[in-house]
Amino acid sequence: MIKALLLKSVPKIYQDTLFVRLFGLTKVPLIYWVSPSVIRLDDKECIVKIPLNRKTKNHLNSMYFGVLATGADLAGGLVAMKEITDSKKKVALSFKDFHAEFLKRAEGDVYFKCTQIPEIRKFVSDVIASGERMNFPVEIVASVPSLGEEVVAKFILTLSLKVK
Repeated sequence: MIKALLLKSVPKIYQDTLFVRLFGLTKVPLIYWVSPSVIRLDDKECIVKIPLNRKTKNHLNSMYFGVLATGADLAGGLVAMKEITDSKKKVALSFKDFHAEFLKRAEGDVYFKCTQIPEIRKFVSDVIASGERMNFPVEIVASVPSLGEEVVAKFILTLSLKVK
């Protein structure tokens, strides 16, 4: 209830970032720790940014792969989380598996992009309608805009949902 009231008093452009950070603060502290920002969340794509800083980099001054995994998790799960919240149904969200392909060192702020928004929304409604556990592969692409548009990593996470 408090989360809902706080979110309503925040300008729309910041609501999704606040939603993610409150979730991190209360449920998954690592998410809060890496300071993600939601750059875009609409009908076409979800883009989450994680800054490269002292907390998120490795000994090679690039983003630590655990932080990259966290960014992929957020970009792949945020749409489903929002749909579940809006539905007011109790749905367990988890990832069944995780495939990553690291192509280049991420030596700057990383943007994680998911473009399967309509498919994820339909998936959530199908799960709620069926009441059964279902799985859906979500593709995430990570890039560092300050280094150009070259992709630094690709991820496929299998989103697994079940009505509680």
